Amino acid sequence: MPLRITRRSALAAGLAGLAGRAAEQDSRAATAVERWGIFETSLRVAETGNPFGVAMTAQFSHGHRTVEVAGFYDGEGVYKARFMPDTEGEWQWKFGGQSGGFVCTPQTPGNHGPVTVRNTFRFGYADGTRYCPFGTTCYAWTHQTEQLENATLATLKGSPFNKIRMCVFPKWYAYNNVEPRLYPFGREGEQNDLTRFDPRFFQHLEQRVGQLASMGIEADLILFHPYDHWGYASLPPEANERYLRYVVARLAAFRNVWWSMANEWDLVKTKTLADWDRYFHIVEECDPYQHLRGIHHSKTMYDHAKPWVTHASIQSDEFEKTGEWRQAFGKPIVFDECKYEGNIPRRWGDISAREMARRFWLGTVLGAWVGHGETYLDANDVLWWSKGGVLRGESAQRIAFLRQIMEEAPDLEPVPNAYYPCIAKAGEYYLYFLDYHRPAQYTFDLPEGLKFTAELIDPWEMKVTAAGDVTGKAEIKLAGEPYQAVRFKKSS
Repeated sequence: MPLRITRRSALAAGLAGLAGRAAEQDSRAATAVERWGIFETSLRVAETGNPFGVAMTAQFSHGHRTVEVAGFYDGEGVYKARFMPDTEGEWQWKFGGQSGGFVCTPQTPGNHGPVTVRNTFRFGYADGTRYCPFGTTCYAWTHQTEQLENATLATLKGSPFNKIRMCVFPKWYAYNNVEPRLYPFGREGEQNDLTRFDPRFFQHLEQRVGQLASMGIEADLILFHPYDHWGYASLPPEANERYLRYVVARLAAFRNVWWSMANEWDLVKTKTLADWDRYFHIVEECDPYQHLRGIHHSKTMYDHAKPWVTHASIQSDEFEKTGEWRQAFGKPIVFDECKYEGNIPRRWGDISAREMARRFWLGTVLGAWVGHGETYLDANDVLWWSKGGVLRGESAQRIAFLRQIMEEAPDLEPVPNAYYPCIAKAGEYYLYFLDYHRPAQYTFDLPEGLKFTAELIDPWEMKVTAAGDVTGKAEIKLAGEPYQAVRFKKSS
């Protein structure tokens, strides 16, 4: 996926030094921006008072349709507005007394647009392409050294992960007690100036989100979390609202953005349930593209059935509840945190690679999506789950194997009351996971009158072995080992 095209309008470049003056751009010299790319225009003004307190909006029109987006102050006397066009053709814009136009061209290969919910429990890109989330967690990777952040990007490029959970605010927690290079608010010593943002912090974040987009990776941006050292978890409500509006104004035009309202929302004791509802409403109101919205919990689950929540972000390894949660919420179930592969002395970060691979398979065949994390002890406290760097575990390549299987399969739904967990397209495709059971043979009940090709799958060894053509009640000889899978595909 190519990096989003971001172009400043010709007028914006020509306004440098013209404090407070406005003019019109000749629409005949319009910029070309690909569909679901980013058009950016800017306005330079004389700074008076607090520029972050100035509300500016831009209007983007195509035919009879007009989309309004919030502008934002980007420092050094410059206000910007960004827009992600979703329709090819000529667009006109107005911003701060300026006006102009651009042409939305067809998207380039790899650009599928933003992800949305499809068919209740699945996801898809705006261009109709299916999206199967296979995510990982690197909470504080954008708050590290340039070298370490680049190492993280290199690792992600060669990984199976197409979604990453990451914090906007820096994080202060075990294995991560370091100061970030940049801070989101103006700062004097240890005092935050909550009336002013530091644009350099957000410019850096945007750079990293854009680089993820170039690799086809969704950025699941965590807006709040409890692991704080700087006062960001206990901001007053008016500062929280300013922050949310500013983040959305800056980042909503990136097609690969998801909004995660919080990591472990129930541990942020400075906010009430009503606060969380209100913050959801602010993001929903401010985002003209309606990116996906979720919220992650520790012990107390948020009500994911609320209409402003698009999918259930779950911290749990109770995969057997997937069917119950699908029925209760009527939305995709994403086990964003099912504990981490690693060896730290914490119960949530010491499962084996085999167990992580097992959890991916079990959650998948029960109709959910599962997320990865890695927490191996390191002399420099560089753990993937927080700081990124390199992957040291053995589950990632097994997750890649499962991802390939799922992306090559048709849309599948879990089979109710199956003796062994199974996800299927009735009459065409059946994928069983035997979990810890290890039968030497088993009779699978397939539709009569249809011929299927049977295959034995070893998820750990990443091997597929042909087991012949079968129909009806098919007795299959199995490996007699745990954590095996069996696949039946209708013969042509």
